[in-house]
Amino acid sequence: MVINKFLTSAMLVALFVVLMTGCMSGQTEEPSSRPPNILLIMIDDLGWTDMSVQGSTLFETPALDRLATQGMRFTDNYAASPVCSPTRAALITGQSPARLAITNHITGDQDQFQPEGNPLRAAEMLNYLDLGYETIAERLKTAGYATAFLGKWHLSGLKDEMETTEPARRPEHQGFDINIGGTSFGGPPSYFDPYKNPTIEDRTPGEYLTYRLADEAMDFMGQHKEEPFFVAWWPYTVHWPMDAPQELIDKYAARPGFKDYGDGVESSVGYAAMIEAMDIAIGRVLNKLDELGLAEETLVIFTSDNGAYGGVTDLSPLRSVKGHLYEGGIRVPLIVRWPGQVAAGTVSAEPVVSMDFYPTILEVAGVQPVAGTPLDGESLLPVLRETGPLEREAIYFHYPNYAFHQENRLGSAIRIGDYKLIYFYDNQSVELYNLVEDLSETRDLAAEMPELAEEMKADLMAWLDSSGAKMPRMMGSD
Repeated sequence: MVINKFLTSAMLVALFVVLMTGCMSGQTEEPSSRPPNILLIMIDDLGWTDMSVQGSTLFETPALDRLATQGMRFTDNYAASPVCSPTRAALITGQSPARLAITNHITGDQDQFQPEGNPLRAAEMLNYLDLGYETIAERLKTAGYATAFLGKWHLSGLKDEMETTEPARRPEHQGFDINIGGTSFGGPPSYFDPYKNPTIEDRTPGEYLTYRLADEAMDFMGQHKEEPFFVAWWPYTVHWPMDAPQELIDKYAARPGFKDYGDGVESSVGYAAMIEAMDIAIGRVLNKLDELGLAEETLVIFTSDNGAYGGVTDLSPLRSVKGHLYEGGIRVPLIVRWPGQVAAGTVSAEPVVSMDFYPTILEVAGVQPVAGTPLDGESLLPVLRETGPLEREAIYFHYPNYAFHQENRLGSAIRIGDYKLIYFYDNQSVELYNLVEDLSETRDLAAEMPELAEEMKADLMAWLDSSGAKMPRMMGSD
C-alpha cells in the first residue's frame, strides 16, 4: 500500500512537471490564429473528363484522385470563359470577362480571326488587365500573406510590346512578391530548358518546365512556412505544344486506345503524357506540404481555365471543346481540399464559376473586398462546409469573339438550375438544354419551352447590359 501511494505521488509529480514544461515551452494545443495558406492550381486546357476520378480510362492521375478523396469534387464547375485570358482575369479579380472587357485570349488584332465571308465582327476588348484592378494577391498582402506567381499569366499585354508596356503589367505589379514564368505568353516558347522566357532563369538543359515550376512552388512554401502564403501555381501545361518527358511519351505510345481526334495520334499520346507529368508535379507539391507539416492548414484549389483543346481528347458526354459555349468548352474540373473545414470524399453538384474563387479566398483569409467594387462571384464556403446552397439563381457567360483554334459562333449563355440557354449573335437565335437530362446538349428545348427560353434570354440580356458588355459588330463598323 505504501509503495502504491509512493508511485501515485511520483506519477502526479511527473505529470505536473510535464504540464509545466509544456506551458513554458509553448507546446500546449491551442487553435492557430494564423490564416490558412492558399495553394491555387490552375491547369491550362485540361478537359472535364481527363482525370481518372472524372471517369477517364486512358489518363493516369493518382495524385489528383487522392486529392479528391481528401476534399470536395465539383461536378458542375465552370470556367468563366471557353478560352484562357478571360478566365484568368475573372479569377484574379472576381469580375466577369464581360465586365472586364477581356473576352478573348489576349493578342494583337481580334479581327485577324475573322472567318472569311462572315459579316459579324468580334467585339472590341482590352488586350491587358489594367493595373487599377485589385487582385486576390493585392488583397491578401494587406493580411500579411507572402505571395508567389508561378506559370502562365497571359494578362499583361501584347507580345510585340514586351520591351515597353508588357513588363509593367506582369504579376509582380499585381500583388505578387515573386513571378516565375508570368509574361504575355499564351503558350511556352519551350517546355524544356532553355525556356526562352525572360522571367525564368535557365538552370539545367533539358529540364521539364512543369517539374521546374513545381520545384519553385516547393521552394517558396519552404521559405515562407512560418507565415501565411498564397501560391498561384498556374503551369503552362497541358497547353499546346504536346511536349512531355520522353519516357512518358514512350509509355503511352506503346498503349492501345489512342486515336486521331483531329491533330493525330501523336498529339493524343503527347496529351496523355503531359497529364501524367502534371499529376506527378502536383503529387510532389502536395507531398511537400505534408513534409513541411502544412497540409492541415492549407486550402488547396485545383481547377482548369477552359475545356480541352480540340484534337487531343474525347470529352464525351460533353459537347464540343475549348472555344465553344457548349459544356465541353466551359465545364472544367474542380477539387477543393481544406482539412477540418471540407469533408473528405464529398461531391457537390452546385453550379459554380471562376469568379467565385475571389470572394471565397478573401473570406477564408478574413479579408474584406474593396468597398464599392462589383463582384460577380459568390463565396463557396457554405457549399464547402455543407451549411447551405449559394444565394444566386444564375451564372452567365459572354464570348463575343472568335477563337483562333476553332470555328465558333459568337454568343452568350446563362444557366439557371438544370437549364442552360445559349444566345447566338449571328442569327439572333437561342438554344435551350436541360443539362441534368441531356448533358450532351443534343435536344434543343427552345421550341418546346418558349416561355422559359424567353425568360432566360431576358435575364441574360439584362445581365449583359448591367455589366457593360461589349457586343459583336458588323463588318465595316468602327
